Amino acid sequence: MSDIKNFIASQKEALLEELKQWLRVPSVSADPRYKEDVVRMAEVVAESLRKAGADQVALLPTGGFPVVYGEKIVDPTAPTVIVYGHYDVQPPDPLELWKSPPFEPEVRDVSPGFSGNIYARGAADDKGQVFIHVKAFEWMVRHNALPCNVKFMIEGEEEVGSSHLASFLQENKERYRGDVFLISDTSLLANDVPSITVGLRGLAYLEVEVTGPNIDLHSGVYGGAVPNPANVLCRMIASLHDERGRISIPGFYDDVVELSSEERRFLAEAPFDEKKYMEELDLAGLWGEEGYSTPERASIRPTLDVNGIWSGYTGEGAKTVLPAKAFAKISMRLVPHQDPDKISALFARHFQEIAPPYVKVKVRPHHGGWPVVVPMDTPEYKAAERAMEETFGRRPVPVRGGGSIPIVALFEKVLGLKSVLMGFGLDSDAIHSPNEKFGIFNLLKGIETVPAFYRYYAELKKGKS
Repeated sequence: MSDIKNFIASQKEALLEELKQWLRVPSVSADPRYKEDVVRMAEVVAESLRKAGADQVALLPTGGFPVVYGEKIVDPTAPTVIVYGHYDVQPPDPLELWKSPPFEPEVRDVSPGFSGNIYARGAADDKGQVFIHVKAFEWMVRHNALPCNVKFMIEGEEEVGSSHLASFLQENKERYRGDVFLISDTSLLANDVPSITVGLRGLAYLEVEVTGPNIDLHSGVYGGAVPNPANVLCRMIASLHDERGRISIPGFYDDVVELSSEERRFLAEAPFDEKKYMEELDLAGLWGEEGYSTPERASIRPTLDVNGIWSGYTGEGAKTVLPAKAFAKISMRLVPHQDPDKISALFARHFQEIAPPYVKVKVRPHHGGWPVVVPMDTPEYKAAERAMEETFGRRPVPVRGGGSIPIVALFEKVLGLKSVLMGFGLDSDAIHSPNEKFGIFNLLKGIETVPAFYRYYAELKKGKS
C-alpha cells in the first residue's frame, strides 16, 4: 500500500469528522441571515490550511465575502498550481424534503463493499471537494512530496455569481501568478468510469415580473374581466419553446457553434444508459430539442428553463384571489460562442415584445458567465488524465459538462490561465437539491488522486514522458 493510501486508511474517521465540522457551518451566501456564518466558514477553511502547512494564509477582502488565500512555494522554478474552490453553499430549502437536517451531516447507505455517503448541504458542492485538496496538500507537505508550488483561491460567492471576483483578480494579479487552475467543482460519469470535464456551458440568469391590476382582487368579483398576470406569465413562458423543443427567441442561436459529426461521435463514446437515467429520476419519458441525444441536450446545446415561479396566494387552504403580480426566475445555459450579455438583452427585448398590452413587464438580469472549452493537448490535461488512470485503474473519459462555472472564463481573460476541471462527485449527488450527498469513496479517492496530478504535472512541465 502506498504512503497516501496508508494515510487515508489510518485517518479515515478523522477526515470524516473534520469534513463534518465544515458541513455544520450554514454558509449560505444568497441569504443575508447567514452573513456571519459565511465569514465563519472562511475562517474555518483558513485554519484548516494553516494546519495543513500553508504559508501566508489570509482572508483577502473583496466587495463581498472574503477569498481564503494560502500558499506553499517549494521552488521558484517549479510550476505553480492554483487551487480554486468555494466555501459558500446553496440555500437548503425546501427543508421538509430533507431526510436529515441539511447542516447536521450524516453518513448513510453503508453496505458491504460500499463505504456510504455523507449527507449535508455543501457535501459535494463544493466543501467536500475543496476539502479533498486541503487534505491532499497536507499529506504532500508532511511527506515532502510536493513537487509544485501551490496557491489557494477559495471564495465565498460562487453560488451567487462571483460578482466581486473580476475586480478581485484585477487587484491581485501578481499574487495569483501561476501556471494553471485546478478545480474540483465537477463530477465523474461513475465511480467505475472516471471522467474529466473539458467543457462547460455558460449562463444567463434573469428574473421577470408581470403586473396586471394595482392590487390583488377578488377572483369572483373581477375574474374574467381583468387580466390575470399569473395566466399571462404562463402563456408567455410556454411560448419560449417551439414544438421541436427549440428556443423561440429571435437571434438566440446566431452564435451557437455546431459540433461536427466527428466531434459528436467522440462525445458519444461516454457510456450512457437512458433507461437507468429515467429510472433514477422516476420519469416516464424525456423531452428536449429534436435531433440531439439526451447527453447532447444536457451538454452541447443551449437551454432555457424556469427555475422558480410564484404568484398569488400559496399558503395553506384556499384564498380566492386574482393576483396583481406574477414572477419567474429563468436561466439559460449557453454554449460556445454565446455572449451572456447579448443573450440577456435578446431575452429582455423578446419578452417585452410578446407581452400583451394589458400587462406591464419588467426583466431584471441577475448574473451570468461565458461558456468554456478546455484543451486536451496540454501538460495540465495530460497530468490529470494520467493521475486518474493511476488511481481509478481506467483512463478517464473527456466529457462536456452541462453546468456553469463562470469564473473559468474569467481566469483565462484576466490572468491568461487555463483550468483543469478534475471533479470527484457524481451527477446523482443532488447538488442544489434536498438530500445533497458526497460519496465517501469519492472523497477518499480524490485525496489519493490529487498528489498524483502534482507528480505528473511536474514531470510533464520538465519535459519528461
